[in-house]
Amino acid sequence: MDRITAMRVFVEVATSGSFSASANKLDMSRAMVTRYVAEMETWLGTRLLQRTTRRVTLTDAGENCLRRSQQMLSLSEHMEEETASGGELRGQLRITCSMSFGHAQLAQALTVFLARHPRLHIDLNLNEGALNLVDARIDLAIRISSAPSPLLIARPLAQCDSALVAAPAYLAAHGAPAAPPALASHRCLSHANVGRSLWSFARDGVTTQVGVLSYFSANDATALLASTLAGGGIAMLPTYLVNPMLASGALQQVLPEWTMPALTIYAIYPSRRQLSPSVRALLDFLVDYFAVLPW
Repeated sequence: MDRITAMRVFVEVATSGSFSASANKLDMSRAMVTRYVAEMETWLGTRLLQRTTRRVTLTDAGENCLRRSQQMLSLSEHMEEETASGGELRGQLRITCSMSFGHAQLAQALTVFLARHPRLHIDLNLNEGALNLVDARIDLAIRISSAPSPLLIARPLAQCDSALVAAPAYLAAHGAPAAPPALASHRCLSHANVGRSLWSFARDGVTTQVGVLSYFSANDATALLASTLAGGGIAMLPTYLVNPMLASGALQQVLPEWTMPALTIYAIYPSRRQLSPSVRALLDFLVDYFAVLPW
């Protein structure tokens, strides 16, 4: 039995809680996934998973095995990288970021990086939730925040500005607000996790906050963008996402003389210890890539 592959299969089943989902993720048959897990249990002489018709859960022994397997897989990947001939990067990196930034910017950046390192593989997880980087075996998370967790290492990549935007058809039908308080009478679209009901503005050293009634909210900026383009209302969206639409005229900026608080795009990772050569190379690449913002 290939014990490294068996551990990889077991970790995937343990974290996903599904044999079928793991089979799809690993491009294996469900029978092969089941066989690898069974062989792990035979090798260790204990049951690792409790199986029911609805879910798969870990036994106490399975919890310990999961932790050790994750450590061994990480060491195996680092060893493969460090012993590669000629210093060539290889192995797999697991990256996570928001759906909007992944679609609009990061996928293209990672494609450029992979072209320079053809033996490297990247698994990109687009997710709006705050994943546990250790449990999910994430090497690098790209997050947009004003204050990242002090328990993680955060390296700033770029500033994230926002713009207030609307479709020309909406503004033709409802008019453009002349000042922030006028937003109270408009149909506003908001992010579920950022400024859902209170928007902040600044101009000439003066700041103001406006309570808005959100007619449509979503936890993904690309969904808000689609609604805005369809004439749904006024939305506060990141410039990395809307600048092309502003340039083409598909969207118009609202209250352009007012600015909104900027956030920071960070590369986040669990620890500086045992940082693999591939992660270090990707970090340095992203810092250089976003030094001159592509948007």
